Amino acid sequence: MSLVLVERDGSIAVVLLNRPKQLNALSDELMDELVTALQELDRDAEVRCIVLGGSERAFAAGADIGELASASAIELLYQRRVERWDVIRGLWTPLVAAVSGFCLGGGCELAMSCDLIVASETARFGQPETGLGIIPGAGGTQLLVRAVGKALAMDVILSGRMLTAREALRAGLVARVVAREAWLEEAKRVARDIASKGPVGTRLAKESVDRAFEVPLHAGLEAERRALYLSLASEDAKEGLTAFVEKRKPEFRGR
Repeated sequence: MSLVLVERDGSIAVVLLNRPKQLNALSDELMDELVTALQELDRDAEVRCIVLGGSERAFAAGADIGELASASAIELLYQRRVERWDVIRGLWTPLVAAVSGFCLGGGCELAMSCDLIVASETARFGQPETGLGIIPGAGGTQLLVRAVGKALAMDVILSGRMLTAREALRAGLVARVVAREAWLEEAKRVARDIASKGPVGTRLAKESVDRAFEVPLHAGLEAERRALYLSLASEDAKEGLTAFVEKRKPEFRGR
């Protein structure tokens, strides 16, 4: 049985984690399949946005604890386990997380590695690693702070508190909260909206927003201006601006 299910839907792709009995616990095998699938889609020029989801019960309940408990620190280092999250954060194609149910530990880090999160009202976000005597290791202590601020991140990471979907929305972790039955369809609708825009501009905008968390303001503004000029040199920009003047729908080609 494939641990990752991939479906094409026009200009978007839907990737679903498929370990339902384990609440999509992120085993090495699952993460390998996931990274491979996402990289293949990222190289496909026809795919302009990707939705990443789990099941209604759980996006992902965290790492595979059995694997983690049986591996030595050196084995984990050589397996480059957490570097897989870096690969996902580095994808060029916009990535929308569709979260329903539990989104904990590595699962929360996986969702935060996406560009935005659409959450069901049933979603629960948390980083429970300190309860196991360890700490988040795939970006949790860094990404959560950037998303919700130091005070709330400390509460979640140190106490084991889980955030509801509404709490996550108010804190800035989640972009949208929807009814429990609409978690995947709303994420796909958002993905279609993204896919309808100019691919060159979308990718440059994604890169510029990410840069805002990594560099001082003056460096971010300079990079943004350069990205703007680069976008204006594209065929997409010429088509988009011409279509607006001619009052028609643009036909972007990603060039």
